[in-house]
Amino acid sequence: MDCSCIPKLSYSAFGAKISKEAIKNRIPIEGAIEITFRCNLRCVHCYCVCDTTRKERSTEEIKNTIDEISAAGCLWLLFTGGEPFLRQDFLDIYVYAKKKGMIISLFTNGTLIDDYLAEILRDYPPFNIEVSLYGATLRTYEKISKVASSFSRCIRGIDILLKKRLPLSLKTMLMNVNKLELGQMQDYARKIGVKFRYDPLINPRLDGSKEPLSFRLTPEEVVASDMADEKRKHEWKQLYEYSLEALNSESLYPCGAGRSSFVIDPYGNLSVCMIARKPSYDLNKGSFSKGWNEFIPREILGLKHPIEGECVRCSYANVCDYCPGWAQLEWGEAESVRPIEFLCQITRQRLKAFDLNKNMIQENYKKEVCL
Repeated sequence: MDCSCIPKLSYSAFGAKISKEAIKNRIPIEGAIEITFRCNLRCVHCYCVCDTTRKERSTEEIKNTIDEISAAGCLWLLFTGGEPFLRQDFLDIYVYAKKKGMIISLFTNGTLIDDYLAEILRDYPPFNIEVSLYGATLRTYEKISKVASSFSRCIRGIDILLKKRLPLSLKTMLMNVNKLELGQMQDYARKIGVKFRYDPLINPRLDGSKEPLSFRLTPEEVVASDMADEKRKHEWKQLYEYSLEALNSESLYPCGAGRSSFVIDPYGNLSVCMIARKPSYDLNKGSFSKGWNEFIPREILGLKHPIEGECVRCSYANVCDYCPGWAQLEWGEAESVRPIEFLCQITRQRLKAFDLNKNMIQENYKKEVCL
């Protein structure tokens, strides 16, 4: 799963200041609404689980929620899925949010984009449209998507967005099926003049299924991909050097989850993160305000790291990707004390590649566990 899923504020000093103030004052400034878990592709790595026995929220219910989150201070909003364009009312919902003044990003596989849809988006332009590109060739792409002709429809959708001069970027989940085409995908993005990013960390599905994990890269391959890209290598090194000097937090959720960001699924469940789904608040039985101001602080933000957990005592906890969401998907509970060896190995490999050592770490967190 792409864990950088909620749109982030600009990395400018101004954006950083806004983000810091939002966290400090618990303003839900950035959020994601999963319009549907339905999709016209059957991607092998997908984390979504579409429950056909459950009813998706109606147009009016989603609009009412948009009113509520806008009043609460939400500025950056992501519409995602599943495939959001499968909902016949998507443009109605999207335009409604735009007219509320929100800065909107869209995540899509691009296969359903046509001239009519693009024309509406041009009239009400989003901040960004991220299209998932799973391979540079038909064979690789459709080995992942499991749907015939999906590669050509994706490329056609990209072409339409470019023609309409809409803000476009490409991304991929890097896995053992498409790793040999990473360079070709990057070249394609450069050729058409758009940004490209990738995420090599595959998660279990939301229902706990480990099936997607068979498509993970090895930890060595993950780090090798970082080292092969000079920009990515520089950014990771900066992050590691900064994080090694940062203080750990006793809070189970030390990030912006539940402090400045939130996620709402197709059935109206409000949670703090794309991968940390439990506990959640049912918006069908209450308001966003009650969920944000009462439920989340009471049920989630007060949780502490289990003191017996190896990860919380690890010297390198601040630079590891381990978090409650990962624990929840891997082990079934956010407060699990079990480390995830896949992440431990990636951290070990990155520290070695960057030639960083534990002498750079805060004195009160020197006990090694993972490494």
